[in-house]
Amino acid sequence: MTKKEEMQKIIRLYRKETGKSECTMHDVAQFAVVAKGWPLPIPKGPMDRLAEQFSQAARGETRQDAVTGRPYRANLAVNTWKSGDQMTLWSDIDEAPRKFSQKSFVQRREQMVGDGFQLTLDVTHWNRVNKTEDPITMPMDFTDDIEERLLSTLGEDDKAT
Repeated sequence: MTKKEEMQKIIRLYRKETGKSECTMHDVAQFAVVAKGWPLPIPKGPMDRLAEQFSQAARGETRQDAVTGRPYRANLAVNTWKSGDQMTLWSDIDEAPRKFSQKSFVQRREQMVGDGFQLTLDVTHWNRVNKTEDPITMPMDFTDDIEERLLSTLGEDDKAT
């Protein structure tokens, strides 16, 4: 059994032993350590923590487009592998070469597709096991949603034209 599978087993055990159907993972971790003797992980080193903080700062930086006035992410990320280790490379969106930018955009789109695929499987399952309830529908065409948000970022002068 993998570590992930063991952790999933602990989550199910926590729900069974506590009778709680909703829980935080902090509660599960406390249960795992105290009640089941799960070993605490070795904390990350200061340099790894600092690098994570810089990644969060880069991910959160936005700028405003000089022409449209709309916000955009200032930094692009590309996940890659080097010597068997996964790493994330960062580049300023205004300086990133086309190949890097395209790879970043494709990876982000793939994340969206993966989320949409899993959401569809989850909704389909919920609807199947809850046949007495109204089915939950979850449209996957985001065209109108995106257009609506784009329109909401326009200034009043832009909406009139």
